[in-house]
Amino acid sequence: MSAANPCLDCGACCASFRVSFYWSEAEARGLPAEMTEQVNAWYSCMAGTNCAAPHCAALEGEVGQTVRCTVYAHRPHPCREVEAGDSQCNKARARHGMDRLSSD
Repeated sequence: MSAANPCLDCGACCASFRVSFYWSEAEARGLPAEMTEQVNAWYSCMAGTNCAAPHCAALEGEVGQTVRCTVYAHRPHPCREVEAGDSQCNKARARHGMDRLSSD
């Protein structure tokens, strides 16, 4: 696992949750239209995350191996809120059979 950033070897959160945000955030952050889906009149989500087995269209690589976000600089606020070792991170890791991380 990458000592500096364990997320580079994980990607579990990107393949576990619907990533919803207010529709105008996508344009404000410069997210490409093909990377979002409309949820309703007020909310959009990252493409690929609005289903029973979510997998963000922006995630490149294999979960639990080397991964990267192809829109990292433009990612919406829900992506910015999850931190390595927090409860959402560890819930996602468990979903993919991965060990918990501490949030030191």
